[in-house]
Amino acid sequence: MADRFMYDRFRIYPDEKQTAAAFQTLGSCRYVYNLYLNSWDTCLRHTGQGMSYTECFQSLIELKKVHTWLRSSDSSALTNSLRNLSRAFQEYSMHRRSYPSFHRKGHRDSYTCTNSGSSIRVLNNGNVILPGLGKTRARGLRFLKGIICSATVIYETTGKWYCSLLYKTAPAVPFPVSGKTVGIDLGIHDYLILSDGTRIPNPRFMDSLAKKLAREQRKLDRKRKANTLYYAEIEGKRIPVFRRPLKDCRNYQKQKKRVARIYEKIRFCRLDFEHKLSTELIKNHDVICMEDLDVRGMLADKRMSRQISDVSWSEFTSMLEYKASWYGRKILRVPRFYPSSQICSVCGSVNNAVKDLSIRTWECPLCHSIHDRDINAARNIKKEALKRAVLHG
Repeated sequence: MADRFMYDRFRIYPDEKQTAAAFQTLGSCRYVYNLYLNSWDTCLRHTGQGMSYTECFQSLIELKKVHTWLRSSDSSALTNSLRNLSRAFQEYSMHRRSYPSFHRKGHRDSYTCTNSGSSIRVLNNGNVILPGLGKTRARGLRFLKGIICSATVIYETTGKWYCSLLYKTAPAVPFPVSGKTVGIDLGIHDYLILSDGTRIPNPRFMDSLAKKLAREQRKLDRKRKANTLYYAEIEGKRIPVFRRPLKDCRNYQKQKKRVARIYEKIRFCRLDFEHKLSTELIKNHDVICMEDLDVRGMLADKRMSRQISDVSWSEFTSMLEYKASWYGRKILRVPRFYPSSQICSVCGSVNNAVKDLSIRTWECPLCHSIHDRDINAARNIKKEALKRAVLHG
């Protein structure tokens, strides 16, 4: 088996000098990204052909001679910003994502440094050495034996600093063969339904903190309104005019962090649940069969978008895929338009009446078998995935 790449995310505690250096690097990377995004966009509109990473890199060398303050930031962080921009346009051309947008301060603030020589090191006392920051206090570092490739420094809206190490390590030891195959149906009322009838309840992390979140968001909105002088009509939109910039309003910024901490807690709880569940499924089954869901298309349904976002199907299925590759398991998929809920898992007849999502239990008109909608779908997914695996080798 080939070497595997793993991430190790942990919290860091930079001092005042390191914090200033990290903020300066964040600003430099944001400036470089937005500058070359504007140049790329202009070139694309006038010539019909964008720029390349090599052209941007050569221009960046000259740019550092003009703006000397760019030299104080780690050079690999700036070049990685250009790589991210090049990758964004490449994915846009392949219709995998929307058109690249400008980075703004306070939204996904992060930069990535490449390890050259030993510029990134983990110390025996649990601290870490980062380019431009030096020795930085850390907590929660679970570094395994391997070669460090890069480090991503992240500043969250909660005011916390994190670091994510990417390193290459030896292949994982495959799990023992269990001899089990399972089909899974992803749902909302129940998070997961297995073909053997097992149901995994949906924890509904967003709903559990919905009241607290709504209360804190109302407080945030009141503080924003208290700083609003009037609303100006600009191009048919009501734009608030503030007494002073919101970044200078301390109470508003403190309340904004309180709201961000609630979202952070929801995200961490969801990730913990998904990691434990995906590991358990991979450990106990040799083959896992699932649907190829169009999650982006399903989010267009305004009535269900919040519930679909809360269950985070895309994140969970990606966890299953990379863990299966690590531990010698196999993931089989059925096409997204396969009518798994409408087919009788006993006789194979199709009942179009089951398209109505309110029907949770139904009887087959031919063999008169009584089916639970979700369990029947999981069994059909398992059968269809195995059949396609045999046909296509």
